[in-house]
Amino acid sequence: MGYAHENKKGTTYYLNCKDVTLKSTGRVQRIYYFSKDQRDTACDLPGGKTVVENDKTGLPFLKGK
Repeated sequence: MGYAHENKKGTTYYLNCKDVTLKSTGRVQRIYYFSKDQRDTACDLPGGKTVVENDKTGLPFLKGK
């Protein structure tokens, strides 16, 4: 089980991560995203990051400290 965040509207979002290869450089980079359902790609909150919500929509996103 990974990191779960409940927003101000009461909806629970789950943090997921995935390694993607960038087309321009071929470098592998890890991306993080939230989903409403639990998936196999669930991961824990990375160090140095905090969860912030969009004021209008309540959607969570990661932000560096």
